[in-house]
Amino acid sequence: MQTIRFFALACLLALTALAQQKPQSQRDLKVEKDVVPEAPAKSETVKIPRSYALVIGIAKYKNLPEQHQLHYSERDAEAVYSILISPEGGNFRAENVHTLIGGKATLAGIRRELEEWLPSVAKEEDRVLVYFAGHGFVAQGQAYLAPFDIELSRIPQTAYPMATLGSVFGRIKAKWKVLLTDSCHSGAIAPDADVQTINRSLIDVTRSVFSLTASRDRERSFESPDWGGGHGIFTYYVVRGFEGEADENRDGIVTADELAEYVRTNVRAATEGKQNPTSDRSSFDPDMLLAYVPTHAAAREAPPPRFGALIVESNMDGVEVFLDDKSMGIVDKGQPLRLPGLMPGTHTIRGVKMGYEPDGPRDETVYPGQEKTVSIKILILRRRNKAAVDAFDKGMEFYSKGYETNYRKAVESFEKALAIDPGYSQAALYLGRSYNALFEEQKADQAFRKAIEIDPDYLEARASYAGMLLDVGGTDEAIRQLTVVVQRDPGNGMAQYLLAQAFRTKDQFAQSVEAADAAIKLNPSNPEPHFWLAESLRLSGSYEKGAEAYAEYLRLSDFDSKLAGKMNYYVLGFLAGFGKKKRAAQTDIWKDLRSLAYFGICDCQRKLKNYDAAIANCQKALNYDSEDPYIHYALGLAYAYKAQATGSMETLSAARQHFAAMLKLNSDMAEADYARKNIASIDAALRDRR
Repeated sequence: MQTIRFFALACLLALTALAQQKPQSQRDLKVEKDVVPEAPAKSETVKIPRSYALVIGIAKYKNLPEQHQLHYSERDAEAVYSILISPEGGNFRAENVHTLIGGKATLAGIRRELEEWLPSVAKEEDRVLVYFAGHGFVAQGQAYLAPFDIELSRIPQTAYPMATLGSVFGRIKAKWKVLLTDSCHSGAIAPDADVQTINRSLIDVTRSVFSLTASRDRERSFESPDWGGGHGIFTYYVVRGFEGEADENRDGIVTADELAEYVRTNVRAATEGKQNPTSDRSSFDPDMLLAYVPTHAAAREAPPPRFGALIVESNMDGVEVFLDDKSMGIVDKGQPLRLPGLMPGTHTIRGVKMGYEPDGPRDETVYPGQEKTVSIKILILRRRNKAAVDAFDKGMEFYSKGYETNYRKAVESFEKALAIDPGYSQAALYLGRSYNALFEEQKADQAFRKAIEIDPDYLEARASYAGMLLDVGGTDEAIRQLTVVVQRDPGNGMAQYLLAQAFRTKDQFAQSVEAADAAIKLNPSNPEPHFWLAESLRLSGSYEKGAEAYAEYLRLSDFDSKLAGKMNYYVLGFLAGFGKKKRAAQTDIWKDLRSLAYFGICDCQRKLKNYDAAIANCQKALNYDSEDPYIHYALGLAYAYKAQATGSMETLSAARQHFAAMLKLNSDMAEADYARKNIASIDAALRDRR
């Protein structure tokens, strides 16, 4: 038995090495195909530091009466998150921006993110940003930020002290530190003297920090549906500034000084001096880079430092308004959309409603210090040319059959439909899906973008585009597209489970679980969110729950495999990161997913030391994909540990067989060396036994 013990140590070494890798690498191989870039190329003269952010927004507090609840703080936080992760904005990587919105913004959550996460990840040359929108209070002369679970009778025990915030910022090792706060709302509970204490405490948080607060001294900050469809006025201008409106010298860079001046000027003007955002210029580098917006740079003289506004009205409900090709929100009939804080000069405006011909694009001139009303008129119901519809229907016949030959024919039909009717967004969507199925990702990218350009509120196109991006590694852009979808339609189950996949890919397992749970709540019978829930549970160490979620996925997807041809798995990017190098039909993807689910159960049961269950499930996985080296490796480990527990030489031989199969299939895997060591140990054990 001594040799078996020696073997088990080698096996344990292999298992430990596997667990120490980045979790997704347990099934990942490199996919050899072009990757859609996640952001435009940066200018050689612009260096954007690695960046981390925490975004906090609370509108509805757990323990406050209705009259003291806020309206738009959570919407403000979502807007800040979106602009931070945009390549035409903050340029933060999505996985480096943590959010605590609504019920997640508890005192414990805020402490964890501020005091543990940020100090642990930020380095000397990095950029760190913290945004807070919610209530602020004073108790015993000290200022506090109010978390979701604050109790007014116990403020020092249940709120977050400004003094602690200052010391935390002092401990963070970063070149640039940014604090944006909107905590003294109009109608808030705190008296004016407390508002003054809060605002002064925010400015004095610490030196070397760009701290921009919504108001000063005893002033309140305002929120209203008049600002971009519903925002705090401070955050509205912060977001507009990050989008490039604060870039006064038009060099494509928004600096701390530019943002402070832009926000201060516009908020003061919009409130007739009642609210004055404040920052201490002596405490930060005025050239601190906050946003990089290369497309906003223009070869023209800087406009005068005054701003104007457009008031957009519409003849229909649900019209999306685009300003300079950026979505500014939805306008309804009788409820104009105010777009203040615009640079003087010519701007392009367009109104879009799906199923109708758009109004625009057309040029509108913004004059300094003036408001101009713009009328959007959606009049013409979009009609399809019969020949274009016939070509589209023919394409759908081929598309639904799967396999490369049919996808090629589908492409021809969809391209014909678009040639006849260039505004046929549905044809563009399915053209993108067909190219995606053929692995012609650059053409797929162009087609998806075309569908969104034709109908910007075509949420299905955005979600499908995100699915393709997940296929090719464009995870940040996928998250941006999906964020737009769920903000406009929280009930979009497809977007929710794609977000679950995207966050799983980024190792953001808690966010992945949350998105998967949301998708399951919307449609409990849909198998896919259960799969991504299982993946994130397993990779975060919740093996029992992970095994249960995999089993639920298998139960829900246990239909005749011929029906898999009707499931558009391939367009949803389900196999992103799993290294599948061929994809002949939808049915293949259905089989791959079931193989992955059985593999997941096998992995969970092995780590729970249920070796017989692990072996049984890995063998089921092999029934779907007998040439997956990871399954053979996991099966070898399961047999090896069972051999250690039982002393069975037969089981040990089975372990060797699967380690050898793994090496035959892929001898270059990171685990290959461990497999070889395990085989050597097994051979020695078998020789000694003879």
